[in-house]
Amino acid sequence: RNPLYHWTHLELKTAFGVTKLLNPASAREIYDHCTALLQRPEYHARGLMRRYNVEAVCTTDDPVDSLEHHIKVREDGFATRMLPTWRPDKAMAVEVPADFRAYMEKLSEVSGVAITKFADVIDALRVRHEFFGSVGCRLSDHGIEEFYAEDYTQAEIDAIFNKVYGGQTLTPEEIRKFKTAMLVEFATMDHEAGWTQQFHYGAIRNNNSRMFGRLGPDTGFDSIGDFTVGRQMSKFFDMLDRNDRLAKTIIYNLNPRDNELVATMIGNFQDGRYGAGKIQFGSGWWFLDQKDGMEKQMNALSTLGLLSRFVGMLTDSRSFLSYPRHEYFRRTLCNLVGNDIEQGLLPASEIDFIGREIIEGICYRNAKDYFKF
Repeated sequence: RNPLYHWTHLELKTAFGVTKLLNPASAREIYDHCTALLQRPEYHARGLMRRYNVEAVCTTDDPVDSLEHHIKVREDGFATRMLPTWRPDKAMAVEVPADFRAYMEKLSEVSGVAITKFADVIDALRVRHEFFGSVGCRLSDHGIEEFYAEDYTQAEIDAIFNKVYGGQTLTPEEIRKFKTAMLVEFATMDHEAGWTQQFHYGAIRNNNSRMFGRLGPDTGFDSIGDFTVGRQMSKFFDMLDRNDRLAKTIIYNLNPRDNELVATMIGNFQDGRYGAGKIQFGSGWWFLDQKDGMEKQMNALSTLGLLSRFVGMLTDSRSFLSYPRHEYFRRTLCNLVGNDIEQGLLPASEIDFIGREIIEGICYRNAKDYFKF
């Protein structure tokens, strides 16, 4: 009943034509069959994108990244658009002063802006933000434990930057104020550029310190957190909205207990400017990127919001065979709605409208209209 069972068999069937069950008796045959196919050009990364009719794929990139491969793919004239996504988490990671200073030096080098004060950091990031935009970036993505919305003055942020840049450890309050200021600056850049900002929150990362020392981050030792985020999330979005600096926003929660919280929060900041809903409740993410998690997310959105405006599936599985995850999502969505029709909860007489306007919208059209790629 682990979702890996469904994902694996969808990948084997849609990519390799394997319809038999994967088990110890069939494993060697399937392995050899897939290995032989993977030697062929149509099974390389670009070939798989063509097979799955991928129009656009977005990577996750640090502001100091060169984006040279994005530029090369565009110059090649490849039909699938490969677009960067702005992920500036390291620019607000001030917990370890030496690491932060080293990152600032990299940022200074690639931007051409000498960094000695906080304003220089923002100038350097703006240079890189504009560069990302020139390569097709239209999205930012922020991986945060929780939302930050501390009150601060510019003088405080200047002093905090000078302290950490000079190698001194910050207090927890100073860290939270600095992260708040950085998130506000990032959000302002996105709003001015017409980008969409995404927030993935709620993970406790690198829980096993012994394995972190051996393997490093993002190696399978993360879990769902239980942060209390409602008030801070509301305050952060209001800090932006009160000055009309709130960009299109997608919120992805990792703890399913927050589904109803997010579904009601997005309604506070809609303003009618975008057809698919300016503020979006993002699809089930990471540990929730499976049938049960997807159904819970869509049920909460349906009950407390408007499912028909949902921009649909996102997967960050980092695999060129992960495109069937979108089929998995579509099957889950269609099953959810189809069961409602069979039970009389939705009108069978409107099945053509439901399929064309709601299902196709969620699976394709809403995202295309929303992101403006």
